[in-house]
Amino acid sequence: MSASCLTTTQQSLGVMWKTVHEDCNLACDYCYYSRVGGKIGPKVNRIESWILEKFIREYMTMSDKGAASFAWQGGEPLLAGMEFFEEVVSLQARYALPGTSISNALQTNATLVNPEWAGFFKRYNFLVGVSLDGPREIHDARRVTRSGAGSYDRVMQGIGHLRTAGVDFNILSVIHEGNVGRARDLMEFYRREGFDYVQFIPAMDFRAQETGKPPTYLISAEEYGQFLCEAFDVWYNDGQPSMSVRFFDNILAVYLHQEAELCVHRKFCPTTLILEQNGDAYPCDFFISDEYKVGNVGENTIEEILGNLVYQKFLSKKPSLPVPCQTCEYLQLCHGGCPRNRVWHEADDGVDPDYFCASYKQIYAYADERMQEVAQRVKQRMLHEHLRSGGKLPGRNDPCLCGSGRKFKKCCEPLRLRREENLA
Repeated sequence: MSASCLTTTQQSLGVMWKTVHEDCNLACDYCYYSRVGGKIGPKVNRIESWILEKFIREYMTMSDKGAASFAWQGGEPLLAGMEFFEEVVSLQARYALPGTSISNALQTNATLVNPEWAGFFKRYNFLVGVSLDGPREIHDARRVTRSGAGSYDRVMQGIGHLRTAGVDFNILSVIHEGNVGRARDLMEFYRREGFDYVQFIPAMDFRAQETGKPPTYLISAEEYGQFLCEAFDVWYNDGQPSMSVRFFDNILAVYLHQEAELCVHRKFCPTTLILEQNGDAYPCDFFISDEYKVGNVGENTIEEILGNLVYQKFLSKKPSLPVPCQTCEYLQLCHGGCPRNRVWHEADDGVDPDYFCASYKQIYAYADERMQEVAQRVKQRMLHEHLRSGGKLPGRNDPCLCGSGRKFKKCCEPLRLRREENLA
């Protein structure tokens, strides 16, 4: 890898570390770790201190652009204990270059969250993702303890501690056979409980791996498309969305001439390191196999890992679009989806579209007119704020402030005039 390429890669490097490997205190039936034996053993498998320090020291040294991003997952990462995360923030502070902005995100089932954990997250500004599949009857059907008891009450108690401490958190709901037909119920549940930041992830069926086949999804593309459309109806809220749903936020970003934030819908896969508890490194959470192992942070430098030819092979997968995607009217919204969800044909180098291609097309078409409306309102507010803060209007033939690349008179000037007419 050339030096210039390495520098570009380093600027945007994110890290997700599986803190305790497969250890978990729940036994959700759709979870991969439940099927491969994830449990709480006599000793929790957490990251060893010397690997942790080596990596944080190297990562902080190369984060000379002012930002370092960590995401902690599991299993259940809180099983590592508070002492572990105190060690994490101590090492981050010790090796951070002056002016570095450090962000920590953590995904948890929240059953172990107590006032002490909540206080820690608030003190060190952790963003916490809470896994919650919906109201009690939905959540407790799949997200259970090893004795089969539902976990809903403990999760909601953990959320209560986060709220009391003022911790920023969002909700992640796995979409499966039990809730894919209940989008409106889920959205009303989020609204009723005051969950303003929500994201969805389709559930996978890992039983196929027992026969040597790749995992499949528990829901069809048609079911997921209908789910998204019904959820959108609630999110739209008469043109004034009051809830952040990550999928819809990403669509709106594109309508606002910005890049989507979800990796699934970006033009290129982001440069990320997915680390197992033992330090093994992979380019993506969905490509964890011997074929895509790019090193070990306990044995290799970050530069060596990012320069691995396997990593470059992975990064080339996303732009290698299936033929139908190349002329698709919605290409700018999904950029071919996730490479993991495509079927690759080694014999002829061919590739089929994303499993959820039909889902995406359905929601894009269904939401288009209303997304344009919401985007126009957002642009109006942006322009108003720009003027209120002392900014000047561009000339009618100058590029528009919104970043569309169009002339101001053909883009946001009509929105400004319309706003002035409404205020008159």
